[in-house]
Amino acid sequence: MNFENSIFSEIFKDIAFTAEENSLIRSNFEQITLIKGETLLHSNEIVYHQYYVYDGCLRTFFIDDSGKEHTLQFAMKDWWISDYTAFFSTSKAIMNIECIQDATIYKISKESIEILYHQIPQIETFFRKKMENGFAAFQKRILSNLSQPAKERYIYFMNNYPNIEQSVKNYHIASYLGITTESLSRIRKEIAQE
Repeated sequence: MNFENSIFSEIFKDIAFTAEENSLIRSNFEQITLIKGETLLHSNEIVYHQYYVYDGCLRTFFIDDSGKEHTLQFAMKDWWISDYTAFFSTSKAIMNIECIQDATIYKISKESIEILYHQIPQIETFFRKKMENGFAAFQKRILSNLSQPAKERYIYFMNNYPNIEQSVKNYHIASYLGITTESLSRIRKEIAQE
């Protein structure tokens, strides 16, 4: 198995592809290398792609009218990222995607996904399951933000992103949790003292 085939086997876990299917998959993905600080997507751009993170770390964030950043998602190895509202509705992005740790990603367009759905039906099942899991995770996150104290949200965050603190800045984590960096420091001290 060559390197590219092994990458796509990693992306589409537990799906065995024929040589012809592997070739079709390769032809519909494009590898991109990003460096820390680079922006993959700006708000107000049309969103044509979603992205698989092979390595590195990215974040999706929204900037409100007062200029404050709100981090919606981090994406590390084996995560998918995009502004999905814009991607599925072919409207302009409301999110920005920033590389916060050098990354290798694979992009695929909506049209390419449709080609793969038609030619390789198990890929449609794969993406449907990913979207179901993603939707459930976002609902859990919304409920957590509405009902749990900041400390509980931080613990839940650390369970979902166990090694992220080495990759991201404190204000990114605070922004994700909807708290100040001072509150984040206080929560960490409380946990360390337990």
